Amino acid sequence: MPPDAPTDLLNQDDRSRFEAIVMPHLDAAYNLARWLLGGRSEAEDVTQDAMLRAYRFFNTFHSGDARAWLLQIVRNCCYTWLQKNRNWVDVDELDDTSVPREKDTPETLAISVNDRERLTRALEQLSPHFREILVLRELEGCSYKEIAAITSRPIGTIMSALARARQQLRVLLIAPAAKEARLEL
Repeated sequence: MPPDAPTDLLNQDDRSRFEAIVMPHLDAAYNLARWLLGGRSEAEDVTQDAMLRAYRFFNTFHSGDARAWLLQIVRNCCYTWLQKNRNWVDVDELDDTSVPREKDTPETLAISVNDRERLTRALEQLSPHFREILVLRELEGCSYKEIAAITSRPIGTIMSALARARQQLRVLLIAPAAKEARLEL
């Protein structure tokens, strides 16, 4: 156990409280790690490390937004991992857990897969800072206040960065589509 970790384990009430208010955010934690790190196995490892840290230090969490608290831990663990492994590259594709609906035709499924792949490639081209803010806001539904808490940045900075990130994403999505349209003519 690290020297800065609390030495006492959580009592039964704290364990129950941890399970009730932190564990429901496990999927959000993994999702953030997956988008920041790029690889499924790395995201699983870092998420597990973050959950262990959250458990060890849960007695320091007294109230507030448990999701923001956990995602801040995940974010910090991701950036620590990236600093240690900065030359790492993973080509693992984004895990697609969606199930086709009965109304989907092969054509609509092909279009949907193509759109998802284009969005994934565009998100991966954004800087980690912009990708992080977009994932937190658009995929995890975090408020500006939560994102500010998670990233330790002022709300105004978050709002302007989100606007710039959306603009860059828009450009990345529109440019290839316009090029494809010109080629089809």
